[in-house]
Amino acid sequence: MDVLVTGACGYIGSRLLGCLQDAADVDRVVALDDLSSGSPQAFLDLVDDDLHFHRGDVREYGDVERATRGVDRVLHLAAITGAASTHDRREETFATNLEGTENVLRAAGKLDVDHVVFASSCNVYGRAVSSDLDETVDPDPINPYAESKLRAESLLAEYCDEYGMSGTALRMSTNYGYAPGVRFNLVVNHFVFRALTDRPLTVYGDGSNWRPFIHVADAARAYAHAVRNPEDWPQRVYNVGTNEGNYRVSAVADVVREVVGDVDITYLEDEHPGPSYHVDFDRLGETGFTPEWSLREGVRDLAERFGRDR
Repeated sequence: MDVLVTGACGYIGSRLLGCLQDAADVDRVVALDDLSSGSPQAFLDLVDDDLHFHRGDVREYGDVERATRGVDRVLHLAAITGAASTHDRREETFATNLEGTENVLRAAGKLDVDHVVFASSCNVYGRAVSSDLDETVDPDPINPYAESKLRAESLLAEYCDEYGMSGTALRMSTNYGYAPGVRFNLVVNHFVFRALTDRPLTVYGDGSNWRPFIHVADAARAYAHAVRNPEDWPQRVYNVGTNEGNYRVSAVADVVREVVGDVDITYLEDEHPGPSYHVDFDRLGETGFTPEWSLREGVRDLAERFGRDR
């Protein structure tokens, strides 16, 4: 099969491309990215005749259609990320995350793509009242990022029904860990970097809010598994992570301090802590995909990659 990856130079994309190139059933990988936030470093050690790069913007339908021509399946990762920052970027967020998704789905339908995997997020749950949030719970998005992702899930369902495609949305846990396009505005990576530079870990609120976490390598493997094996992912939506990967933010800070070394933890209890969601991942077990990394292993690996042997 030939696979298109949008947002291919981003954090997850920079681990995903290699997963696809190594797969025996993937003949060609087409990468689409506008390089506004991603970097060509995502292609380190990956450039060969089976990797085709298109510089383009998912907000421009022509760019999307050109990249989609000739592919069998699509992994749509391109998005404005950084949920908290999207309050100040609402129009841009919806233009990319919702209108861009519609462009991808329209091109996929027009060009007879048979399967689309969409990168959604557990952030859509917001502050839903249930303690273990499975895919049957009504989401409660509290920022433009989550709102746009939830509405894009509905678009996926509509276009799949209209064009006879199959498709699934992966509500991904918060990523952490090393990738060529590593981001440091994510809580685990941010904490590790601060600890390595002898700065206190700043926790907003009392740290009791829950988040699920998944290593970026496992996230990439999940996307690759879903796009290559659609028969194993028949549901429209899957939470992706592990039940034991739910952590209070205060516990994440403790793990980083234990692995990286003694560092102060500062609690800003007057600050808003952001969303809190404790997620159930039992449905994921039906797909045959299993994450491999633990939080502690990921923190240790990231610290060692920065040259500090702990």
